[in-house]
Amino acid sequence: MDVGGDKGNIRSDINVTPLVDVCLVLLIIFMVVTPMLQKGQGVQMPETENPSKKPENSDQVMLVVTYAKPPQLYIDESQYPRDQFEQKLNEMYQRSPNKDLVLKADRRLSWGDVKRVMQITKDAGFENVGLIVDKKNKGAES
Repeated sequence: MDVGGDKGNIRSDINVTPLVDVCLVLLIIFMVVTPMLQKGQGVQMPETENPSKKPENSDQVMLVVTYAKPPQLYIDESQYPRDQFEQKLNEMYQRSPNKDLVLKADRRLSWGDVKRVMQITKDAGFENVGLIVDKKNKGAES
């Protein structure tokens, strides 16, 4: 740091304080927004006392069923009508029959809607289908 001396010289020191401030604000924004992005498609998850835990891996395919009339069907991020949903699952099974499927279904759906999607996966040939649920808060009542 240059103290005293010539008053007419130009200092070329970088002021990092505004840079750090901007980076911290961006970090906070991303920390708040990221969990909201992971929820996806506005699905209200069913809750249970003791959900079993299965590790996630990159080989899993997420099936999402959202609450609508009729229920909307997604494979990962892409929405499909029911007939195309069945075709896509059949194609996926032909390409790689060992894929694990995880089903994320809205709790407002009837059990029959969820059962139909599970039947479609079984008809396609998949054997490993898991359900995603949230853990129930001890103080929450349903």
